[in-house]
Amino acid sequence: MNKICFKDIENYLLKYSINISSKLDKNTIFKTIATLRYADSSDLTFFHNTKYLNDLKNTKAKACFILKQDIKYLNNKCVPIIVEDPYLAYAFTTNLILPSIKSNGIIDSNSIINKNSIIKKNVQINFNSIIKENCKINNNTVIFENTIIGPNVEIGANTLIMGNCVISDSKIGKNCVIQSGSIIGGKGFGFSSRQKIEIKHIGNVIIGDYVDIGSNTTIDKGTLHSTIIGDFCRIDNLIQVAHNVEIGKHTIIAAQTGIAGSTKIGENCLIGGQAGISGHLKIGKNVTIAAKSGVTKNISDNSTIAGFPAQDIKKWKKSIVNLYKNIK
Repeated sequence: MNKICFKDIENYLLKYSINISSKLDKNTIFKTIATLRYADSSDLTFFHNTKYLNDLKNTKAKACFILKQDIKYLNNKCVPIIVEDPYLAYAFTTNLILPSIKSNGIIDSNSIINKNSIIKKNVQINFNSIIKENCKINNNTVIFENTIIGPNVEIGANTLIMGNCVISDSKIGKNCVIQSGSIIGGKGFGFSSRQKIEIKHIGNVIIGDYVDIGSNTTIDKGTLHSTIIGDFCRIDNLIQVAHNVEIGKHTIIAAQTGIAGSTKIGENCLIGGQAGISGHLKIGKNVTIAAKSGVTKNISDNSTIAGFPAQDIKKWKKSIVNLYKNIK
């Protein structure tokens, strides 16, 4: 990583309306940003969680993003940089240190592009990628090596498609990131249960703007209509989203979660790793689902659930306590 000047950090954060206060010299240079425990005397760090209070007291970092009320815990060798949200300041600073990938506008001669597809301005397509028929790739999109796009795919502007992805029958919004090995728009798991007659999937996948899809995640296309991922969703690695699932805006789903067909998940939900969600359910808005939960029924808005079968987390905790009491 490149070294970075405090003045540049301050100016960058101000662009995003993040005000900072510090006695640190504007020309101070940081080698990088690091955790409290592993930072050295040339690094910038951050403090956002009281679990790391002991690390804060002993950090060797040159400076630290920190709340004003927490300065009292900071040792006198580390200069405080006061912000309203240290974690947010840290997140933006990583984007300054390691900027997003931008298109170089080069289409590799070893890529294959169908004549019935449209490639807009400044699109980068790397070695051995294939664009099939009836695709539209919008401005500034980057497609990495060995990726297959199409048929019937539209990709919005400024979107990044990493290597070894397969995307078909999908509409992807602008400013999205599809990480390596993802399969989007494949046929879902559908057949008549007795005779095993395949159900042809003639729907598609619609992914909103500013969505991040993790590596080796699969999103099946709808049977007759669409599988839908709302704007600003964050979907981790190794996740299965079945046909006709709908996921609301700003929802975050951790790794190894499986969502069965036709389930609808509301906006601003948090779903922990390895959760399993049955099909044809309705999960409300602002719902938190703990890791390893098994969701088998509809969940109302603003709920926090855990366990299998998943229930209100307070009831689940009581049942666990009672279970251990009975064992003893």
